[in-house]
Amino acid sequence: MAKSAYTNNGLQMKLLVTGADGFVGRYLIEEALRHYGNSVQIFATSLGSGKGLLHDDRVVFHKLNIVDGRAVESAIVEFQPTHIVHLAAISHVPTAAKNPKTVWQVNVMGTLVLLEALRKFAPDVTLLNISSSEIYGESFLSGNPVDETALLQPRNAYAKSKAAADVMVRQFTGDIKKNICARPFNHIGPGQSADFVVSAFASQIATIEKGNHLPELRVGNLEALRDFCDVRDVVRAYLALLDHSEKIDNGAAINICSGKPRSVRSILNDLTALSSVSFSVKQDENRIRSSDIPFAIGCGQKIKALTGWSPQISWEVTLRDILNYWRTQSE
Repeated sequence: MAKSAYTNNGLQMKLLVTGADGFVGRYLIEEALRHYGNSVQIFATSLGSGKGLLHDDRVVFHKLNIVDGRAVESAIVEFQPTHIVHLAAISHVPTAAKNPKTVWQVNVMGTLVLLEALRKFAPDVTLLNISSSEIYGESFLSGNPVDETALLQPRNAYAKSKAAADVMVRQFTGDIKKNICARPFNHIGPGQSADFVVSAFASQIATIEKGNHLPELRVGNLEALRDFCDVRDVVRAYLALLDHSEKIDNGAAINICSGKPRSVRSILNDLTALSSVSFSVKQDENRIRSSDIPFAIGCGQKIKALTGWSPQISWEVTLRDILNYWRTQSE
């Protein structure tokens, strides 16, 4: 394979971000540029087009299929990253349920392809694998906030694939310098797909406000209690983990959460209070997941102790920003 076209040139960090043009990836890159300034170069990879990524000389976009072993190895050799945030995944639960073979291929085998490439060509790297709180599954039925010692008992295809990848990454502790599994709970923000609950509410409200839809909001299960963070806080947590990686155990798993339970109904009520119109609410059976767990809250003491991170963006700001985003989309 060819020698890397990228040299350190005094840079403190060469950051590879997989799944870079997804909802979280775009926020992560923007925050990394702000946080590290001119000491970072970012190699942003995705199966997509890179549309929506910030145009900056410090960011190089590279189209990459994470399950293509030869292509992944070439990318690792070319860029020689010092740090990686592995975001690439199929993350929508209903989509995963309809395509279990594909979700395992991407979420599990894609992660294995990356790990093998790092073992061979970049063993001195620090890898932050983005797992999911969904992997706790049945452990939430205790009715208590779960910490990182809880059993992995996933209940759906997406969660099962992420649990498998989570376990696999932590088995590579002897093969690369440092690997950490972040387990984020629900994260929301402007630009998230309407496939996810808060954006689904906000997008419908914005459409109703414009007079483009009957004043009726379709909803799923409103009684579930969930743990939400703003995506802008979540990407700060990812960078905090990279910054403090030297004192984090190799193979560690770390929750990223608020620790605050919010019912889906209360979220709808909060968005309704921000709306300029009235509407009725109708339950849609197609929006109810059979694997829904009534209570899914995390314990975030570990990340706070290790890095000092905690959520900073107020709930009202988060909801207002999401609703305003959808108002601009429906114009």
